[in-house]
Amino acid sequence: MSKRNINIAVDGPGSAGKGTVARGVARKLGFQYIDTGAMYRSVALMCRRKGVAWNDEPAVAEIARNLKFFFGWDGDVLRIVVDGEDVTHEIRTNGIGRGASDVSALPLVRADLLELQRSLGEEGGVVMDGRDIGTVVLPDAELKIYLDADLSIRARRRHDEQLRRGEPVPYEQVKAGLAFRDTQDQQRDVEPLKQAEDAVYVNTSDMSIGGAVRHIMALARARL
Repeated sequence: MSKRNINIAVDGPGSAGKGTVARGVARKLGFQYIDTGAMYRSVALMCRRKGVAWNDEPAVAEIARNLKFFFGWDGDVLRIVVDGEDVTHEIRTNGIGRGASDVSALPLVRADLLELQRSLGEEGGVVMDGRDIGTVVLPDAELKIYLDADLSIRARRRHDEQLRRGEPVPYEQVKAGLAFRDTQDQQRDVEPLKQAEDAVYVNTSDMSIGGAVRHIMALARARL
């Protein structure tokens, strides 16, 4: 099947701005946006509800295999609907984030979601962000971005986000959690977080969201 448009893969560590920037690019281009991190968070949430341990690989994979995802815009908010239920906010807690890291390290779970993620990019016109998009999920993407920022900056962003949600978690705790997640993602045996050889490195430490979106839009237009 021939593609109707390019695919854009955005990878990087937590709170580097991947989701916000990828959403902005997708909206400006009129592309579909796929949040793969939300998929793993949704798996972790459903496991918690069913009393399934996040390290129980066969049981977690069974849950992941049968979930039905829908991503849709509600104004400026991207709604994540799983099996007909809006879980947009429930999957964004710290605890579910840790669960997402655990379940994403399971080979069977990654294999099940990988098939779905690749199918979403078959016709092109997709902006997909995560931690292994350019290296594993969409290795033939026409534009690959590795979005990064200093740990202290990422921690401040995550801390501010949690305060806005009414979650008064100490800054140092947030920073330690991000550092732990970085190590876990980069050192896992299956499809670790790393920059694809042909990815463009973008550091957002001193860059606004709008600036990052404009920068990637310029790169995308050069490939369109």
